[in-house]
Amino acid sequence: MLSVIPLIGIALGNARAAETPSAGAVYVIPVHQTVQTGLASFLDRALEEAEEAKASLVVLDIDTPGGRLDTAEEIGKRIRGATVPTVAYVSGKAASAGAYLALNAGGIAMAPGTTIGAAMIVDGSGNAVENPKLVSFWSEEMASAAELNGRDANIAIGMVDPDRVVEMKAIGETKQKGQIISLSSEKALKVGYADKIAKTPEEVIAWKGLSDRTVVDLKPSFAEKVSTAVTSPGIATLLLIIGIAGVAIELLVPGFGIPGIIGLLSFGLYFFGQSIAGFAGMEALVVFLLGIALLVLEVFIPSFGILGILGIVAIIFGITMGAYDTGNALRSLGIASLVAAVIVAVFVYVFRKRGVWNRFILSEQLTTDKGYVPQVSREKWIGQEGVATSMLRPSGIAEIEGQRLDVITSGELIEKGKSIRVVSVDGTRILVKEI
Repeated sequence: MLSVIPLIGIALGNARAAETPSAGAVYVIPVHQTVQTGLASFLDRALEEAEEAKASLVVLDIDTPGGRLDTAEEIGKRIRGATVPTVAYVSGKAASAGAYLALNAGGIAMAPGTTIGAAMIVDGSGNAVENPKLVSFWSEEMASAAELNGRDANIAIGMVDPDRVVEMKAIGETKQKGQIISLSSEKALKVGYADKIAKTPEEVIAWKGLSDRTVVDLKPSFAEKVSTAVTSPGIATLLLIIGIAGVAIELLVPGFGIPGIIGLLSFGLYFFGQSIAGFAGMEALVVFLLGIALLVLEVFIPSFGILGILGIVAIIFGITMGAYDTGNALRSLGIASLVAAVIVAVFVYVFRKRGVWNRFILSEQLTTDKGYVPQVSREKWIGQEGVATSMLRPSGIAEIEGQRLDVITSGELIEKGKSIRVVSVDGTRILVKEI
């Protein structure tokens, strides 16, 4: 089941419309989500489809708060390298990485009331990153993108670096230190960061003189929407937590079935998203499944931990091979492992009586209430006298206090009918001598 899930995703991700638009059509591609790996996969597929159809124009309908800078670089490079004309249409806001995407297009149109800019680097908590190297690098990336179409590079830098002073004579404003540039559509038009004010994508198409062309609205497929969701750092880590915890619980506390199924489905969804995004191939899934198999074998085949270690290494390799960034994958895997360990520990403690370790521990008790009669102590026979009722050589039978008992001498022979005395008792062994 786990191996089939990515195959289904690949099939869905590669699905195309039954009817191929005629050459020269205008493609409208929405960029209405956070800039992350799922968006990169969708835009690459959409641009490839437009290029194959020899589109007259691609309109990137942008409304995004930004996102990952490394993903923005990848998308920006793809937009610049497109073999068909492109124009960015800012229908909402093109903030941070969204501004970078817009600057890489062949032209920029903005709807009234929209904004572009505010590309300062921030961390996951929204706090400004003040690392000079990162700020300098991203400033230059923004400046280079602006210069592609003859825009003022200083304004692009002012969108990133709060320490840069930028004079914008066209609107009579100067950005001072501590400020970040964010331009409204009207201001962007005056300073050259917008080429057209348009209320709709249709107006953008008319501006380019292509109103007579077929318009193709490309939307993310269901598989791509799922991929976008599950490849986000938070969801990916959550899937890893559920997957690790579910499989571990099933191995340690067998008999439920549900935790194992949920765990494998979580891993399947993780690889599904990564495969649709173009990061995970079948080799990553095979390595991962091999790791799971080795862990299962470790539970039932003593290997002094060798199979377990190999299984863990294979799982780590499989997960990192199927991720966009190895460092982020390892970090997510580390967090997931710690959280999953706590969940598993709690679950194992609650259901400790059902643990797999009970298979290797003798838990049966031979108690009286189960019908077992305990051995009666024979210490009372010490010093008692009786008669040998058989030849003792050295073991035999004697009668003591009216009871026939198995006895043994210390090596000497005692004739039948001779008197004997119990010298000592050791468990069920009664030692006697002749008197």
